[in-house]
Amino acid sequence: MVYDEDGYAIRKNKTALKRDLIELREMAKEIMTLNEEQIRNLPMDERLQNECVYGKRMRKEALRRQLIFLERLMNKEEDTDAIRQALDDLKRPKQAEVALFHQLEVWRDKLLNNDAALLEELLEKYPVLERQSLRQFLRNAEKEKAQNKPPKSSRALFKYLRSNITL
Repeated sequence: MVYDEDGYAIRKNKTALKRDLIELREMAKEIMTLNEEQIRNLPMDERLQNECVYGKRMRKEALRRQLIFLERLMNKEEDTDAIRQALDDLKRPKQAEVALFHQLEVWRDKLLNNDAALLEELLEKYPVLERQSLRQFLRNAEKEKAQNKPPKSSRALFKYLRSNITL
């Protein structure tokens, strides 16, 4: 414990302590959604890993008590920031994948609206794309739209972009 010059103990207030414990409990819930291999790869001591794996089998009230127990174990753990960082790293690939998916949708829509500047930019940025294939997809999509047919070429254009553009 740290003391000030008058000899009084310096500590966090109770509300901040409770907030930290609730955050640790939420982190414990998040850990329990992982599979056993992912739990074993987290940077925490073996006892905490074992308790997380054991807690995955629990239901209702036993699970609630186990989460409180895990919260207290994690509170004693020195480096909860490393655990939080590892959890965020496990989520990050999915977030990047979703962001790329949305970007590809935007590019497809702009290409279908005859954005020639974007077409040139994509061809320059991603040399694996073929100008002829892209233009053919765009022509076919325009014909399908004029004939009120299903957007088969539009979907094909998206699949082509997705297969050739990676992170």
